Amino acid sequence: MVDDIFFDFLHIEMVNVFCPQNANDSKEINVSKLEEIGFMTGYRFSEKSTKDCQRFKDELDVMKFICKEFWSSLFKKQIDNLRTNHQGVYVLLDNKFRFLTQTSNGKQYLDLLPKYLAFTCGLIRGALSNLGIVSIVTAEVVVSPSCRFQVQVQRT
Repeated sequence: MVDDIFFDFLHIEMVNVFCPQNANDSKEINVSKLEEIGFMTGYRFSEKSTKDCQRFKDELDVMKFICKEFWSSLFKKQIDNLRTNHQGVYVLLDNKFRFLTQTSNGKQYLDLLPKYLAFTCGLIRGALSNLGIVSIVTAEVVVSPSCRFQVQVQRT
């Protein structure tokens, strides 16, 4: 429980440092720094969490791993829903996303939420990269604290 609080405070402070509300820098540059930190963290964390796992058969197995074990070890719960079109697009739905539970449900704050999701998008992209899947990860909040992460696999 104490570790969870430290993780939440660390995330809030990273957002405050890289995306202060009165920043003169471009908002996209600051959010990309958070996403980059998330990428490196997810890359390393997936390496640690898969060391005792068997090899994955396909990208659907990798996505199931992300939704169950990876997400559980970070956020203490599994993803609520995983959808795919079987053409390289996956949608992960978390109905009570941990980093958004303390935010207001009003629509006036929706434009501030991307900076709270950038780190997590990086986590997912980094973990997938370490597992051999190059992807683009985007997040969308329709009603806080529900969050939808879309993973688009880049095929070469």
